[in-house]
Amino acid sequence: MNSSKHEKKTSRVLTPPARYIIPILAVCVLIFLDQFTKYLITDSFALGETRPVIKDIFHLTYIQNAGMAWGLFQGKRFFFLLFTIPVVLLFSYMYYNIATLSGKFGLIRVLIVCVVAGAIGNMIDRIRLAYVVDFLDFRLINFPVFNVADILVTCGLILFFVVALFFMNNEDFDKMFKPRRK
Repeated sequence: MNSSKHEKKTSRVLTPPARYIIPILAVCVLIFLDQFTKYLITDSFALGETRPVIKDIFHLTYIQNAGMAWGLFQGKRFFFLLFTIPVVLLFSYMYYNIATLSGKFGLIRVLIVCVVAGAIGNMIDRIRLAYVVDFLDFRLINFPVFNVADILVTCGLILFFVVALFFMNNEDFDKMFKPRRK
């Protein structure tokens, strides 16, 4: 009976190549989704144009953001590019260290994929255009216009920190940040 339980657990463990191919494909799909939605907006909207989806609550508004949320750090493109690369490398390193672990690390891996995809999505805009295309405009509250990549980074980081603060211990952090033993 114990051997069948063990077989079920090992049958769900991904093979070594799949541990990395699947998240790389997921990152690519999320980047494509981000870039495709930005393309649709830039192709169908004039700069500054807004169209209500739900009047006075949610609009699609095309803006070009050379900074970050609420217009902070306008024109600091080089800073954002220099900051994004180490963040992507750090999260990739953490993913590599926990790729074979189960439990709460499965959720952490998903969140890492979201953060990396979002960071790369906005980095592509900054490299290609010198600004980020934003278009999701919630007007019910005073909130900046944002995009799919922003959702991935923000939600991914918030959930990552919630899991880290409330569900992880020092040993878990060691697994994420110390080199994996073979």
